[in-house]
Amino acid sequence: MPPFTPTARELCLLTALFVGLLYLSATFPRPSGSVTELIRPSPHVVQDALDVQPLTLETQYTLQALNPPFSWGSGQVPETEIVAHVPGWTIFDRLYILNGTAYVVSDSPENVPERKYIISTAAFIENGPEAEARRIPGDKEMRVISTEEARRLFGTEAERLDGVTWLANDPKQFITHYYHWSAELFFGFWRTYSSLDPTIPPSGETTLPAPRRLIFPHIDAANWRDYAAMNQWVLRTAFPSISMEFMNDWKERVALGHPFVLDRVVLADRAAAMNGEMFLRTQRTAANAFSLPGSVNWWTTIRNNVVGFSTLDENAGAMSVGGVPTRPVITYISRQGWNRRMLIQADHDRLVQELYRLRDTYGYEVNVVEMDKLTRIEQFHLAARTTIMMGVHGNGLTSLLWMRPTPRSTVMEFFFPGGFAHDYEYTTRALGMVHYGFWGDRYFTRPDVPPVAYPEGFQGNSIPIDGALVAELCHERLTLSEEADD
Repeated sequence: MPPFTPTARELCLLTALFVGLLYLSATFPRPSGSVTELIRPSPHVVQDALDVQPLTLETQYTLQALNPPFSWGSGQVPETEIVAHVPGWTIFDRLYILNGTAYVVSDSPENVPERKYIISTAAFIENGPEAEARRIPGDKEMRVISTEEARRLFGTEAERLDGVTWLANDPKQFITHYYHWSAELFFGFWRTYSSLDPTIPPSGETTLPAPRRLIFPHIDAANWRDYAAMNQWVLRTAFPSISMEFMNDWKERVALGHPFVLDRVVLADRAAAMNGEMFLRTQRTAANAFSLPGSVNWWTTIRNNVVGFSTLDENAGAMSVGGVPTRPVITYISRQGWNRRMLIQADHDRLVQELYRLRDTYGYEVNVVEMDKLTRIEQFHLAARTTIMMGVHGNGLTSLLWMRPTPRSTVMEFFFPGGFAHDYEYTTRALGMVHYGFWGDRYFTRPDVPPVAYPEGFQGNSIPIDGALVAELCHERLTLSEEADD
């Protein structure tokens, strides 16, 4: 068959058709929606059987590097900014790390606090001048360098750890204890960080992004949980998405031999905090953080998350987080089964009798509990409902963290006569509640508190208490003007 050759007439018709199509396509209205809107399926198509993910930035660009290095090229290395600082608690923007050393990049080194107020060697906290000398930081722990020196050390870029990091430069010495974890380390971390949002309302809502990671450069993954499994409960319920890194993870980063930069980091150091004036007054490392600006509702954010997760049912959760039970709740945390730091048994029995008399006379709810006999959910639920909490000095009183502060909220702590420690007294006041210490048949409160002392008998099992006096003070606290809670 001879090859097909179009005629002149056919070529003219084809050209006219092509020009017409170009003209019509140019005059069609262009859609203004996004790509996702353009490919939205018809509502008449049944897709129940299809497992199709929505088209998003992540699904379109799964292979794209979403966390590129922090690069300054031929320019000046961006300086480190000290956003907030008190001894032991510092917020940095752009803190650089190389070979395990923290670098503060600044061309104004006179504006950087002395290192001993920021960081330490993370040696164990022990008494004596030699032990104190072992904790003093050197160039291995932190250096303050100029932008010029930073360029020589870092080159043109650093790997970036984005978002907010909490870094605890502490040894394991105090970490595995519920009080020291929740009422010191966690307490101080959040009080420092929340100073960046000093207008947190009573609802606890905040504009602050949650920390992305918690780093412990000096402890391993087996040495942060406490025996009662409360540390992990508090962390996971307060910040469900947080990740954790430990000593080996830190060593792996160091071994890379490449600088990395923390976008924003809250650096905590117990030994550094011990140089602060507020610590010297209270022996509480978190006390320094209260010199920073902050909302009176600062702790509500954490309490809402922990209590809201831990309450037994939806109604209890709403009541525990947002309101106060109309019926006052008295909770006595007993240590009579611990064989350490216990009341005289007869005094314990009399105290329980007097508390039950309050219940029968005034209708108060009275709970006599041993916290280790309750589940964790029961502990948080009970603490969140409690108006007055009492007990011998001990770890069980850490539950005061989850009480709702009102003018009637009270903590009563029983000491061996002559003994006193700031632990729960300071924490109670930091949350806006009232603390009373008892020595048998007398009590005291701020500002008339005794000096810290641990006399013989402090840890013993013969601690006296006047149950009638305790009950009298309970009734006094619970009969404050009704308007006080409004």
